[in-house]
Parts: sequence; C-alpha cells; structure tokens
Amino acid sequence: MIPESFIQELLARIDVVDVVGRYVQLRKGGANLLGLCPFHNEKSPSFTVSPTKQFYHCFGCGAHGSAITFLVEHTGASFPEAVRSLAASAGMRVPEEPRSPRQRAEDVRRKEEVSRHQQVLDMAQAHYARSLKQSPEAVRYLKQRGVTGEFAARFGLGWAGHDRRGLAAVFPNYEEPVLVESGLVIESEDGRRYDRFRERIMFPIRNQRGSLIGFGGRIIGKGEPKYLNSPETPLFSKGNELYGLWEARTAIRGEGHVLVVEGYMDVVGLAQHGVGNAVATLGTATTPAHIQKLLRASSKIVFSFDGDKAGRRAAWRALLACLPLLRDDISMRFLFLPADHDPDSYIREYGAEAFKATVAEAMALSRFMLEELASHHAMDEPEGRAACVHEAKPLFDLLPAGALRMQIEREFARLVQLTPEELAQMFRGVPDAQPAMAEDTALAPQGAPWLDAEEPPGFLDAVPMDLDDFPPPGFEVHHGEPQTPAPAKSFARRVNPRSVTPMAKRLLRLLLAHPELVSGLGDQQLEILEHGPHLVLVRELITLANMSGARHAGALLQAAEPGSDLAGVLASLSPELLAQEELPDPRGEWNDALRRIELEAIKAEQSALVQAGLKDVSSQRRYQELTRRLALLHSASLRQLR
Repeated sequence: MIPESFIQELLARIDVVDVVGRYVQLRKGGANLLGLCPFHNEKSPSFTVSPTKQFYHCFGCGAHGSAITFLVEHTGASFPEAVRSLAASAGMRVPEEPRSPRQRAEDVRRKEEVSRHQQVLDMAQAHYARSLKQSPEAVRYLKQRGVTGEFAARFGLGWAGHDRRGLAAVFPNYEEPVLVESGLVIESEDGRRYDRFRERIMFPIRNQRGSLIGFGGRIIGKGEPKYLNSPETPLFSKGNELYGLWEARTAIRGEGHVLVVEGYMDVVGLAQHGVGNAVATLGTATTPAHIQKLLRASSKIVFSFDGDKAGRRAAWRALLACLPLLRDDISMRFLFLPADHDPDSYIREYGAEAFKATVAEAMALSRFMLEELASHHAMDEPEGRAACVHEAKPLFDLLPAGALRMQIEREFARLVQLTPEELAQMFRGVPDAQPAMAEDTALAPQGAPWLDAEEPPGFLDAVPMDLDDFPPPGFEVHHGEPQTPAPAKSFARRVNPRSVTPMAKRLLRLLLAHPELVSGLGDQQLEILEHGPHLVLVRELITLANMSGARHAGALLQAAEPGSDLAGVLASLSPELLAQEELPDPRGEWNDALRRIELEAIKAEQSALVQAGLKDVSSQRRYQELTRRLALLHSASLRQLR
C-alpha cells in the first residue's frame, strides 16, 4: 500500500494545472482556468481548474477531483499507476508501507487469487465471443432484437452453447477448483461437473475499473430462469454491481443523468438506438449500494420501470432505497412505460427521440411517493387520510432533514388536509408503521441508524442572528414570524445527524477551502463541535484533515473515502469554492460560526430546563451558568463588532 502521508506530500508538490494542462487546453478565467471538458462533449468551456485550491470541476457533467483523480479518470490508469506517474514527474520515489511477512504473504495470495479468477473469466469471455460468431441461432436472436454486430462487440456479447461441458474445450483441466470458485462451473453432490451457463446470450459484467467480474446470461428459448447471473464470488456481488456502468460512463456525463432499467437487453438495445447512458440492476431489487454507486456517476438518476404491477412494486423498492440518501442537490425520478412495453421494445417501436421525450417527463420521486401513498387510502374520508398519515410516518423518518424533506412534508400536509405544523405534531405522536408496498405487498424500510438522534428545534438551522435580541426561555426562534411558546414535546423531532444544515455547510466550506484551520482548534472549540448533533460530517472532515495532513482542497477531496457521505458532500461543495472569493479572515469566520453554534446550544438547553420546570437546585444552578456564559459570548461579540 502507498502511505497516505506520501500521497499528501505528492499533492502538495505537484500542480493540478500542469497535470490537466497536458491533456486540456486551458485559458485564464479570473482566479481560475477554463477549458473544454475532456469527460463530455461541449462547445462552451465549463471545465474549471483552481490553481489555489488544487482541484478541477466541470459545471456541465460534474466531474471533479485532484490531479490523481484526473489521471485515473482521463487516462484509465489505476490509482497506484497514477501516483507513480506523478511521483516520477516530481522526482519522488513511491514508498510502500512496511508489512509483516504474514501480511505480505496474504497480499500475494489475494492478488494471485484475483489474478487467477480474472484470467479464467477472460478466457471464458473469449470463448463465448467466438461461439457467438459460430451460432446462427444466437446471431438470429440478436438481429431480431435489433442488435448489430458492432454493438454486440462493443458490449462483448457472447454465446454459451448446448454442450453441458462446453468450457472443457477452453480449460483442459475441467476439474480445476477455480472454475467452480469463479462461478463458471457447477459441481453436483455426486461430484459431477457441468457448465453453469448453457443456451444463453452472455453479457460480461465489469466493475468501475472495466475489469470483468462475472456474467449474466439470457436464455433465448424456453426455460427458466430467463436471466441467470454468476453466483457470489470473491470478485462479484450482484447486490453491489450494475450492468453497463463501465460502458455507459462517458454517455452518462454527456447526457447529464443515468438511466436505470431492469434488463441487460434494455441496456444494449437503448445503446443501439443512441441512448448510451443506461445501466441495469442484476435481477435484484435496487439496494442502497446501487444508489450510492449511481450517485457517484451522476447527481440525476431516472429509474425506468414497466407500468404493470410488478414494475410499480420494483419502483417502490427502489424508492425505499433512495429515501435515506436524498439530498437537496440531487434529482431522482421515475419513468413508467406502457404495460406492454419495456425500454428496448419502446425505443424500437417509437424511436430514440420519443423515448428521450418520455424520460424528460419522468415523475419526480416526491410525486411518485405521495401518489402511491394516496392510492392505498380513501382520501375523501377522514379515516382514509388519518391512515395515510400513519403509513407515511416511517417513510418521512427515512428522509434526511433539509429543504427537500420540508417541501415534501408541505405537499403531503396539503394532501391529507393538515397544516405543516399539525402534520409535524402528528408525526411526533404516531407510532411507527410498516410502509406499504405498491399494490398489496408490504416491505419494511431498511433502517437508518441515525433515526434515534434528537435535537431542539432550530438547532444550527438559524440564519445569523442579532445578538442583542435573545428570546426569552421557552420560546422558539422563527425568523420573520411572531414568537410563540414552544410546545412541551417539541424536542422529540427526529433528525439525521449526517444531514448538512446551513451552519454545518458553512463550516465544511471553510475547512475545505482552508484546511490549515484545523491546526488552530482549541479544546473548547472541539467540545462545541463534539456536542453538535448536526456536525458529524464536520468532525469527520477535521479528523480527515488531521490524519491526512492535507494542505489544500484538492488534497482533501483525494483523501475522502470514495462513496462516503463526506466525499459526497465535499464534491457538492467544490463548485461553490470555485466561485467563492478569498476570505480576508478565514479564522475570524470560523470563530464566528462556532460562537453562533454555542449560542444556539445554550438557548436550547435553557429552553429545555424551563420546560422541565427548574424544579431542583442543580437545574437552577445550571440555568444560571448558562446565562453567565451567554452574557460572556454577547460581550465578546459586541467587542468584535467595535
């Protein structure tokens, strides 16, 4: 393994402008440099490189990252290859972390296992591709489905013939254990072996690096199952993979969204007709792992399902997987084709333009969710609307806090004829219910571990306040609205501590632009951050900056764990950094933000003490301590203003 400290030292010594400039013609554009994006087709430059923050971002397709990321994405190099290439250009030698003999032996064994599995899969793929050319029935089937030889070759399609031991022609030692381990061969209880795939069009499944990891096979005659996948292997897990994602990566950036369909033939058929941004799940329900992988490919996802009952059930499962991962800066939509069509048949009958028009009109996730909920109940009756609220509660519990959740709650409140305030009160008082599946099937939501977190209303959400205007204890702050006493149970609102409130976003943006702020954090500031329920990602970024030693934004983007919540939030903030002017006093901005957080926390705790009645001496003493601290913060703020 390459030590993280070396990666950070490398990023501190190289210039992302020089690296990108080898492949992209850049010109000055204010404090940044602009050029035509190498990741999608465009006529006007939207690709921006920041020499001060050391990262690139395309406002057209969303591609972003450090100098290392650029080489990996643009040249197809592996991560170690990109690091070694950049290190060589900087005159640096790449060290390897010292490992024990046992660890080194395990690394060698794992690499050999992966290499051996990769080798047999590649050999099988070559055999299937040759067999396709020699099979009139397989070629005839693909032609009937509108697939040309060019696109069959582009997707590496093949044919598994009728022979029970067809792969014995490729692997003379048919008894070799790796053939079973890689999922190509099945061994029966009596020890006899036979090919897993027979009489099927073969679809190679590749990971995000383009490496072959498994197969899907579609039967062309009578028989079940229609689709058959490789089993779980050291390389392949169908609940995590998406067919066609590698092949669609360029088209996804160009179209600005990823289209999720249900079958391999849909992916190939759509690409044949010019819609190359489609991927498919591997015969499983959409999982959170799928959603995370899709969001790394694009911030806009369109799910395409058949319009029949099975299609709507599959769409509802996908919606449940989406809910905990929703953010204000992403879009998820649902397209339902007529019941007698799938995407492949629709585009063959009506053409690419008609299909793209239906995609453009896909239903927003919020609309699908609310319409499906309403369809289960008699919404013209009080009983039906009450039952709808009961069913909706666990779904809203899955939604992260933010503007989108607020908008959906208001839409739902209108639907059930309640005010937003009444709905919020109902959600606090309604016991959990199982979210109903589309039609008559029930599926419990996949739990989110943060649902037990609690926070006082308005905590960390408020806009900058006038420090002279402290509301009396027991009152909530609602800017622009009359202040009213907070209800006794207002502190029971469930929230997602990993969501990004305006204040948390402010702190994240400051740290991303100025990682050096971390070195000046004192114990008191760390304690304030530790107790903020919405500051989980801020704490994670501080830890990342400390552990990695990152010195600029590009280095932090590189150090964040791919696919993590933190990496996603940092990626969404990077466009803002490019447009942001340099702050004259970043440390002052940071201190001001933490002071506001502490003010909110103190007022919230005082309100809780008042609502509890201040019945004992310890509660009264604590209230007085908080009042003194509030006065000190107030005085410090006034001195700073002078």
